[in-house]
Amino acid sequence: MINNTILYSLKVIIFTFLVSLLSVFIVKKIAYHVHAIDIPNERKVHTKEMPRLGGLAIFIAFLTGYMFFGDMTKEMNSILIGSFIILLTGIIDDINPLEAKHKLIGEILSASSIVFYGNILLSNITFFGLNIEFGILAFPITLIFIVACMNIINLIDGLDGLATGISSIFFATIIIICFFQGRTIGLDYNLTLIMLGSTLGFLVHNFYPAKIFLGDTGSLFLGFIISIISLLGFKGTILTSVFIPLLLLAIPILDTMFAILRRIVHHQKVTEADKLHLHHQLLGMKFSHRNTVLIIYAVNILFAIASIFYLLGEEINIYLRIGIYIVLFILVFWFVNKTNIVTEKQIKLPHKK
Repeated sequence: MINNTILYSLKVIIFTFLVSLLSVFIVKKIAYHVHAIDIPNERKVHTKEMPRLGGLAIFIAFLTGYMFFGDMTKEMNSILIGSFIILLTGIIDDINPLEAKHKLIGEILSASSIVFYGNILLSNITFFGLNIEFGILAFPITLIFIVACMNIINLIDGLDGLATGISSIFFATIIIICFFQGRTIGLDYNLTLIMLGSTLGFLVHNFYPAKIFLGDTGSLFLGFIISIISLLGFKGTILTSVFIPLLLLAIPILDTMFAILRRIVHHQKVTEADKLHLHHQLLGMKFSHRNTVLIIYAVNILFAIASIFYLLGEEINIYLRIGIYIVLFILVFWFVNKTNIVTEKQIKLPHKK
């Protein structure tokens, strides 16, 4: 039974990996044709024009994977509807950037298909053994959760392979959790397998030095799917605590929180872009582009391991679990104290002359 599950999982991942890998060549031509090009400016790290729309390759692999390995259900139909809405929003934004409020409309519409048609809701959470039911508030809370996930991944997408790699770590961790808990049949597991192959195939082209960017097409779509997988886990028994998806997304969530706090401190609009995100801080500490991404991967993997250990509970030594949390806390505290991610401090990021 286990061998069959492993073989099936590998088949799905390899298939979607290859579809995504090959789709990029077509998507690059489309991006140049419709002029979905990322132009360098003072806020961006790259120095040459780069095709966007990379998320379209991930979506093609996702859709193909669903056609071969998925089942038609009401939940899946709502995911497909929401995916098309957010994909269209991202494509338009990659060709001709939208205002934040217009992009938000697309995000809310895509989230609404999940909440009101698919009936996939964050209806309760488990917190240190305490179960909290949301009741009617589950509808707005779920909408906010989905939109927040989309924007969290969108904000972290600032370096080659960063958002794609973080998303891949998320999907791989969910697969491990499902496998250990014997939950390898169902929409959540299938969806995660499809997305892991799709993101890894794209990462081949997207890792430093990137040949194509995710664009909002990709970052919004990845955030959308990540939120769905988290919600499906809440609905079942895979993710029994609110901490699990938060731990898996710890790096982008912390970066978003710091960005909001930083802009409040400096009396700026929350939606105003800057060059002080977590990855910019590491670059300012003289780490190379590649090493900055790898460092963030490593920290994110630590959070993923912590989430796995949390779920395995008694099977893992309690001192080992506590030790990982302490290390993570020290890393976050040191980083905030050492950089100007919240307020102007020691590091002064280089400016273009």
